[in-house]
Amino acid sequence: MADADLSPVASLAPGSTLRDHGDPGDAPTIPPALIPVVNASRPSAAEEARTIAASTNAGTLATLTAEGDPWASFVTYGLVGGAPVLCVSNLAEHGRNLAGDQRASIAIVAPDRPEDPLASGRITLAGVVTRPTGTELAAARQAHLDAVPAAKYYIDYSDFTLWVLQVRRVRWVGGYGRMDSTSAADYAAAQPDPVSPHAAGAVAHLNADHADALTAIAQALGGYPDATAATCTGADRYGLDLRVLTPRGMAYTRAGYPEPINAIGELRAAAVELTRSARQG
Repeated sequence: MADADLSPVASLAPGSTLRDHGDPGDAPTIPPALIPVVNASRPSAAEEARTIAASTNAGTLATLTAEGDPWASFVTYGLVGGAPVLCVSNLAEHGRNLAGDQRASIAIVAPDRPEDPLASGRITLAGVVTRPTGTELAAARQAHLDAVPAAKYYIDYSDFTLWVLQVRRVRWVGGYGRMDSTSAADYAAAQPDPVSPHAAGAVAHLNADHADALTAIAQALGGYPDATAATCTGADRYGLDLRVLTPRGMAYTRAGYPEPINAIGELRAAAVELTRSARQG
């Protein structure tokens, strides 16, 4: 079972939420599950954060000016073991800031953005930057070029510097009511989810052609036997996220596969197995 089963998010009853700055506050009460969820396994906060970091190559870098003022800049990055690799002009404001104070953080937003920006998945990675040397420099250079091919036109200029953000703090927000912090060690040890970045087409197919199966899954496995409809809102290596309609209102739940999957090509068989289990009671 995923490490997330021990996290504050995973320990909540299905349908309940943590309140944070991302919570609208006056949202209607979510009806609780009526029976236990069979398997609510989901990615840990560290896995969620690594997945978002690997899903794009751009973010907002926060540095400190010589006067101690915060300064935000749009930057591109590559990854070495989850650590962002920046290629920064020494003439840029943030380049001069990093040279004077190595404390920094980067905010990264998942590229698949919903209509409401605050429902987006995003992370903040905070720590200190270091200048790689020797073999680490070669690895950092290649990581940045792999993520940002256009950097080949300037990465070797003398007025550009490679910096690696050594992550010390990690905050993940999955949208309204879903957020957690994780340690730098857990973040470094985690792997990006191999399914969720590629699941949009499969999720659309489930909703278009298998609505009855999703409802059965919500009723038998997701804790909502009174569900009248269910929509898949996401899929990852551990299971499906479901939005459920009931006579008591709208709720959210989870249906986990019997075993984690390791590729998007395994999602169809995992969904078929969930449907079989649901219909067999």
